[in-house]
Amino acid sequence: MTAPLSLLNPILTDELLTRGLGDAEARAMIEWLVDRSEQSHARLPLEVCRAEITRLCQRARAVSRFVHLWCYQQLHGAACQLAATERFTWPLPATDEDPYEVMNQILEFETVEAQQRLELLAV
Repeated sequence: MTAPLSLLNPILTDELLTRGLGDAEARAMIEWLVDRSEQSHARLPLEVCRAEITRLCQRARAVSRFVHLWCYQQLHGAACQLAATERFTWPLPATDEDPYEVMNQILEFETVEAQQRLELLAV
C-alpha cells in the first residue's frame, strides 16, 4: 500500500536528512524512509503513523549525521559520541569503509528495529 503524499511530505522536504551525504547514501536513506513509512501506513492508525514517521525522520537525521562524521569528515570520536547519545545499537563500521556500505549496514540494523517497533505499535 502506497502512503499518501501528505505522509511522505516530511521526508521529501527535510534537507537535513541528506545533508553532507553522497548521492548514493542519500538515495538509500530516502528509499528506506519511504519504505518504512509505507509499512507504517499499512499497519497503523493515521495519527500513530504520522508520529512514527516523525520519529523515523529524527532517527534518520542522526544516522545521516553519523555517516557524514564517520566517513566524510573522519571525525570518529565525534561520531562515537553521537552514536552513544542517540543510543545506536549497531556496531561501529571500519574506519576505511565506503560511505554507501556504511549507510547500508546501518539501515539493515535500523530496519530490524523499525520492524520490531511496528509489531509492537500494531498490536
